Amino acid sequence: MNGIQSEMLKYKRTFTKALIVLFPLFFALKAIPGIWLMPEGIVRSWEHVVTMVFNIWTVAFLPLGIALFAYLADSQERKAGNYRELRAHDYSPTRIWINKVAVMAIHTFLSTLVLMAATIISGLITTTTGKWDIPLGTLLTSGIVTWIASLALIPIQLWAATWQGVFFSMGLGFAGMMCGVFAAAKSFWIFLPWSWGTRMMCPLIQVNPNGVMLESGDSLLDFSVVPIGLVISIIAFLVITVMTAVWFNRREVK
Repeated sequence: MNGIQSEMLKYKRTFTKALIVLFPLFFALKAIPGIWLMPEGIVRSWEHVVTMVFNIWTVAFLPLGIALFAYLADSQERKAGNYRELRAHDYSPTRIWINKVAVMAIHTFLSTLVLMAATIISGLITTTTGKWDIPLGTLLTSGIVTWIASLALIPIQLWAATWQGVFFSMGLGFAGMMCGVFAAAKSFWIFLPWSWGTRMMCPLIQVNPNGVMLESGDSLLDFSVVPIGLVISIIAFLVITVMTAVWFNRREVK
């Protein structure tokens, strides 16, 4: 627990901590002008708000935001001595890595909470019907699902940033975003971590990864992918965290 607390303190008064709040605010409030610019006569509902926010969040933020977050987390360590100070206190490299991944997961969860709150604000500002019929169940479910779906990306992107730096981390995130959107509508979506959040959002917010609303009977509305995706996301997160921790331990021991 002390290791996690130490990691948490590293984010105090940093730009990284500000981004944890600013990113979800940007994505949620960005929906306001998008909905206001809808043609006259269209009823602006909560469905439009939730769909717009969470579709962009899963497609763009999960791959690119976590890639940037991983780079900033690694950059903090490089500026502080590239882990030498921690090793001087006999902290296990494996423990250091796992704590770092855990704290990143905590911060992405906090970002998700901010996103949900900002989505409610956006909806109260823009909806023209059922303004106070806030879909808390949909918001909570979508938020938790996107967060769990993103967990496996944390150790992957942290490994990329630690190994090769910002360009490799962001490049991997961008490639993951593009491939994730393509794979989400395919049968092999389950093999690509970047597509998990996007695919599981389809039945939850009833929207295609390309932003088009799904019609009744579309195969992408199959809700069975959600529990399957959640289980795979959690298992993959644990396995990849251990694998990358072993890699980090071997690198630091050399």
